[in-house]
Formats: sequence, C-alpha cells, structure tokens
Amino acid sequence: METSRRHAGSIAATALALLTGCSGGGGSSSPDDVGIAARVIVPPLPLPTGLPQPSPVQLEVAFPALVFDRPVAFAAAPDGSGRVFVVEQPGRIRVFANDPAVTVTRVFLDIRPVVQFGGEEGLLGFACHPDFATNGFFYVYYTRGTPRRSVLSRFHVSAGDPDAADPASEVVLMEIPQPFSNHNGGCLAFGPDGKLYVSSGDGGNANDPFDNAQSLTNLLGKVLRLEPDGSIPADNPFVGTAGARGEIWAYGLRNPWRMSFDRANGTLWLGDVGQGAEEEIDIVERGANHGWRVYEGFRSNVNPAALPASDFVAPVHSYGRDIGASITGGYVYRGAAVPALVGAYVYADFVSGIVQALVHDGVQAVQNSTIAQTANPAAFGEDASGELHLCCFDGRIRRFAPAPQAPVTQMPASLSETGLFADVATLRATDGVLEYAVNAEAWADGAARRRWLALPGASRMQFAAEGAFGFPVGTALVKHFEITTSPGVVQRLETRVLLRHESGWQGYSYRWNAGGDDAVLAGAGGEDFDVTIVEPTGTRQESWHVPARAECASCHTAAAGHVLGVTAAQLQRSFAYPLRTANQLRTWSHIGLFTTAIGAPASHAARTDPRDVAAPLDDRARAYLDVNCAHCHRPGGPTPVDLDLRFPVASASMNVLGVAVVTGVPAGSGVRVSVGVHTASELWSRIARRDVFGMPPLASSVVDSAGVDLIGAWIDAGPPPR
Repeated sequence: METSRRHAGSIAATALALLTGCSGGGGSSSPDDVGIAARVIVPPLPLPTGLPQPSPVQLEVAFPALVFDRPVAFAAAPDGSGRVFVVEQPGRIRVFANDPAVTVTRVFLDIRPVVQFGGEEGLLGFACHPDFATNGFFYVYYTRGTPRRSVLSRFHVSAGDPDAADPASEVVLMEIPQPFSNHNGGCLAFGPDGKLYVSSGDGGNANDPFDNAQSLTNLLGKVLRLEPDGSIPADNPFVGTAGARGEIWAYGLRNPWRMSFDRANGTLWLGDVGQGAEEEIDIVERGANHGWRVYEGFRSNVNPAALPASDFVAPVHSYGRDIGASITGGYVYRGAAVPALVGAYVYADFVSGIVQALVHDGVQAVQNSTIAQTANPAAFGEDASGELHLCCFDGRIRRFAPAPQAPVTQMPASLSETGLFADVATLRATDGVLEYAVNAEAWADGAARRRWLALPGASRMQFAAEGAFGFPVGTALVKHFEITTSPGVVQRLETRVLLRHESGWQGYSYRWNAGGDDAVLAGAGGEDFDVTIVEPTGTRQESWHVPARAECASCHTAAAGHVLGVTAAQLQRSFAYPLRTANQLRTWSHIGLFTTAIGAPASHAARTDPRDVAAPLDDRARAYLDVNCAHCHRPGGPTPVDLDLRFPVASASMNVLGVAVVTGVPAGSGVRVSVGVHTASELWSRIARRDVFGMPPLASSVVDSAGVDLIGAWIDAGPPPR
C-alpha cells in the first residue's frame, strides 16, 4: 500500500544451530547474570577482507512480461494446476501459469464496479478454501461505500472454466463498519486448523480515537477466526464472554496489513503497521492482547494509567524510522531456491523498500538482517512449493534467488557505508556488533574512547587466558575517539577499524566531519589537524594525529597478537548492556563467542586500571606500562632494545632496573630506571616528553601528566619484586 496507509505498509538453519547449541563451553551461566540473552549474527559487511561478501539473496522479476495494477496479494491455486493468482487493489484478480515465460493472464474475478478504491481502500484480501480443488470456493475482503464498510465474501469458480470465477456466486459472510478510510487490515489466511483468519485494522485516524483495538465489543483492530461458512468456531477464546464478539481470536492491533502461517509448524506471524515511531512483528496466539493503542511496539503510547508492558503480549521484533515507516508482513521461508533463508521470517517495509530476514529460536528473535531492497513492496505470497514472491507497486512481482558472490576490494569511503553502524550519527551499532570496554586505557591525549567487535557470520574466537585471542578472517574491531573541547561540548575525532584480512590485519581510520554525523576514510598516509580546547586557564590548540595505515602496525604488533584490547585481563569487568549490567567474559561465553570453555570468569585476573587510586601502586604502574608500552617492548617486539614491560613479568625480568640505556635522551642519566630517583630515570623522562625521544613515539602530542606522576611515584617507591 502507499505511504498514506502508514501501514503509518542457511541464515536460519546454520545460525540457529550455532545460537542455540553452542556456547563455547561457558554454559553454566544462567540468563539472569549475563548482559545479552542470545547472539545476533552480524550481516555480511561490505569490507575488503579478501573473502566473498555475499548478500544472502537477490530479487528478480518473476514474470518479465507481466505488469499489474497495484498488486496486493499473490497466492497459488491449491489444486495442483500450477496456476497462481494476483490480486489488484482496484478490484480485479488475475490468474496465470507460474512460469517466468508466461505472457498472458486471464481475469479470474472483476468486482471493480462495486469496490470502493483509493488510498488504503479496495480489494485487499484473497484466500482459497483448503478444499478448493473440489469445491472451488475462495474468499475476498474488500471495501464498499455508503456506508463505508469492509466486506468478507465467498465466491466459487465457474462451472467448466477453472480460470474464471462466477461473479453471481457471492455470499457475504461479514461486514465491518469502517469509521475512516484507513487502517483496514484485510489479510485472509486459512490456518492448519482449517479455519479462516481475517486481519482487521483499528478503523483509522490517529491513536485509535474510539479505542477500538482494546475493545472486545467490535471487530476492529483484531485477528478474527471463522469457520469456512462464516460462523463462529465454538473454541474461539471469547465465545461466551459477556459483551465480547465471538469472532475475535486476538486483539490490540493497529493495522495488521499482512499475516501468514508458517507452513512447517503453523505459527501465525503478523506485521502490524506503526503510527509514528515503531513497526512491529507479532506471533499471534489465542486470546492475545498485543497492546495497541496503549503501546506502539515496545513504546508506551496512549497510556494514562501507566500500564506496564507485561500486561500485553510483546512484539517479537520492532524497528524504528531509521529502517522504514510501514511494515509489510511476510512469511517464514520454506522454499528450496535459497537455502540460506530457510526458517527465517522474511518481511519488508513499504516506504524504505528494505527487505529483512528475522530468525526466531522459538522463544525470541536472535537475528535480523537486511537482505535486499526494492520498490514499494506491498505484499508477500507463496507459490505451491513455498517459494516467496513479492508484490511491488511498480507493478512487478519479484521472487527470491541466491545472490552472486563478489569480493569487496576497497574500504568504504565513509563510516556509514561500512555497515558497522545502523545509525552513525548516534553510534548505534548494527545488530550483532557488540560494544565492549576495557579495564586499562592507553593514553590518547585526553580523548575518550568506545569500542565494538564484529565477528563474521556465526564464527567464534579462540580464547586465551593469557595473551592474544585468535580471530577469524573478517573480524572487525572498532575504536572511536572523541574529546571534550569545552564544558558540555564533545568533538568527534576519528573512528578506527582494525580488519582481519586473509593476508593479515590492517588498520583504517575515519575522520569525523564538522557536523559529527559521519566520518570519511582518511588517506593511507594519515592526517593531522588541530583541536581547540577551552580550559579554565585559557584556550589551547591540540594537534590530533590520524595514523597512517602503516603506522597502525607500530602498536598493533605481531608480537602482541595484533589485537590489544580484546584479552581476558582487559575484558574481565562489568559492562552496562541494554539488558542489564553484567560481566563481559561471562556474557560473551554465554552467547557462544568462544570456541572452547573459558572457565569461571573470576578465575581470570582483571587488568588493573591505572587511574584507580585505591589499587596498589605497583599494579597501577605496571598496568600503565603494559597498555602504553608493552605492545612494542616485549620479546619479539619491533624495538631494538630488550625491555619487557608486560604486566605479568617479574620486576627483575623487565630489564629496566639499574640497566644502562642503548640510546639515551639528551642530558639523560644513561640509566633506564634509577630506583628511588625518578628524575634520574630515562624511562620516566621519555614518558614526560613529546619529541623524537618521547614514549610513545607517535600518535600523541600531549604529555600524560597523571601517567608521568604515576611512573615517577612508582620509581621513587622502588618497584617491588614480583
């Protein structure tokens, strides 16, 4: 349907097995002590890892010679004939062979003279009787005027011509008065129980002004359940309830434009069009109240009594205006053409044209991926073999096919194009891209940082209690930098992406624009720019260095395993997840990010935060040296000197205490650490300067005064034996 309806309109097999069956051996965690209930698989990202980056599907025109007038339904004739029906909103149904080479159609039924068509009104629903092959019955749902009403009718096929209905055979089974011209619903579907299910909207206008959806006294804002003859099944949930309509199966819906039964298990899926904020997907069960108008998706809407969300049946999934504005409910894919989609609920958005696949584990949604985009997708339908077809308002019927795989060869030009963030302006990560935090931050000239991890597909990491983890090809690690330039004002600086190619790790940097709403890929040689900092003592200019790509390897060294922050010691801490604050290692183990059991998180020592003044001085100083210096100064490191500044190393093995320098600083003491005298220690003096003799030697133009004081105090106190 058009925008006016504000309708506001193997992923499953492989991923689900991994999600539900693999926890990397960390499986003793219970759901109440982890921050994420289940893993969401990151969709393929357009990043040049050297591996193919397939889109799971592509859409192709199913019948190139055919064009339809606002197609709103597609269905197979359940009689073994191989025919399909397409419903056109103005009031006509066409029938033809399910063959890409077909060039002509027959008019099966034409009721345009009696259909009130326009906007959201018209011929909206169609379904064949389960025994269509023998009785020829089919059902339609359409709009009539004077007075405005939705009509549910049964027709049958003409005698002697299976491609033509008998227009005189109409039997009206139900009429629903419509107060407004929008929110008509109109989907018809037979369930596995042989009953006819009908979706009806709330009657229209904003915020359901008559509160129809919450009332059991009318048929608006509901899913209805009828016998094929239009009578009320005795086992409907509100049969016998005083004042309630017995036809009601479920209620609390706004505009349930399209619904479908999963042909494998009979689950009833429904897309309910939102109003101004959220589109929702529901699994509909007997007697359920889905919350409209009190709730729109997960959002409290018209709720003067402050009713809790727990009073209603929550959506399986919802999405906001960043994705689209009018959901087109779809089907759980059970075809054979695209094995990767089997078991995924495929749906679309009429306004944005985005097509998505949602994986549900029987309890909750565990994955949602964008798989395609097309022009105004209005309705889905299945053919006899379960292949999905999509009715679009450009007049075409499209079908799903496997997409060709092609490698991505270049890094995206902007951060928004990487796919890592669903909303770059707010730094809202793509589903499945996990934000995390570390215990000990390296010095970054006063900038604050945020971090994310994206593992490709259902892959997992190799855990290490000490040292570096192992990462699959396609892993992306993201580190974002921003700085407070004056009280209450934050400037975004750059966002770095460390990407695991087939050939190894490579770093890329994106520099933020002045508006802070996107970042552009910096050149291979890096960039430098000035940042104005306003302080109580005045204004100063700080030079910010975006590293050259070759410089990334200066810190992300092979000796350190390339990845510095994703280690057991750094992750052993709590993080404020949306679900709850919980331990990161426990959470990551619970959702299956590791290939092996990691043991109890408490068995892994946490790296000390150098800023934690309550921690022992030696631990703080050693942690500072570890995160700022040890990626180079360790065995096998890239520096020509034999320091070992890793945290676990014994003091005597650091090779700094009383040891002569190889290359000294000007006017220096010639001793790396002179115990008890920090001013005579060149380790301290290198940290305290920012010239060619400073440490670290790049990507910093501002001395870390707190770090200088910390290392000075540690030297003066005399590093204790460890």
